[in-house]
Amino acid sequence: MEIVRQHLGGRIGISGPQYSVLIAVAHLQEANGVSVGAVADALHVSSAFVASETGKLAQRGLLDKRTNPRDRRGVLVSVSPAGRQAIARVGGEIRAINDLFFGALRSKSFAALSETIGALVGSSRKAMDYVNAAEPGAALEAAE
Repeated sequence: MEIVRQHLGGRIGISGPQYSVLIAVAHLQEANGVSVGAVADALHVSSAFVASETGKLAQRGLLDKRTNPRDRRGVLVSVSPAGRQAIARVGGEIRAINDLFFGALRSKSFAALSETIGALVGSSRKAMDYVNAAEPGAALEAAE
């Protein structure tokens, strides 16, 4: 998956992690955008990482950032028109890769895989909590 993200990001002129953030924003944004925290939760990374990467993507014109009207301390991000165009340019390739990657799975298999991955995400959090308790800071560095 990392190689695929790196490839697709490269087609847009951004890094693999930036591609992941851009696509997550595209999927999660509502009419006013999506919070940095919500993107971080969806990607299972730190808010600081998402804040840094969304800043870089905003500088490139791929994301728009604005103050959250509900909480003036927060920021909402959304895909800019240029970002939508960049995603559209690689849309066919995204579909082709997804078809190749997931094509062997039927709907029941895909549902089972999704459930298993969800369970692994939950148990990996417990493992990180355990490591953090034993060596504060160690799991955080590894996750970023």
